[in-house]
Amino acid sequence: MRVIAAKTLREFWEAYPVAKEALLAWYEEAEAAQWNNLNESKQQYRSASILTDKRVVFNIHGNSYRLIVDIEYRLKIVFIIWFGMHKQYDKIDAKKIRYGKANKK
Repeated sequence: MRVIAAKTLREFWEAYPVAKEALLAWYEEAEAAQWNNLNESKQQYRSASILTDKRVVFNIHGNSYRLIVDIEYRLKIVFIIWFGMHKQYDKIDAKKIRYGKANKK
């Protein structure tokens, strides 16, 4: 899969340094993956939450953080939408939030 964009992940781990290693591990695993559908991504990440046919929430760093992505399986692209602490995640609508500078810390 191609993760769009690594720069966004870097900005997240600069804002949340304790999550850096976990985000890097997720990134490397996602880049190496060849998911064809939701079931395949869920098989690799059993704790992931499926929100829609392409929106997935991954638990990062022992579920302290949440990472929301949109996955275009046909194109093999993962779009980073949002990252934050679990308590911040509880205050957003994960199905509707869109990527943007306002979503960053």
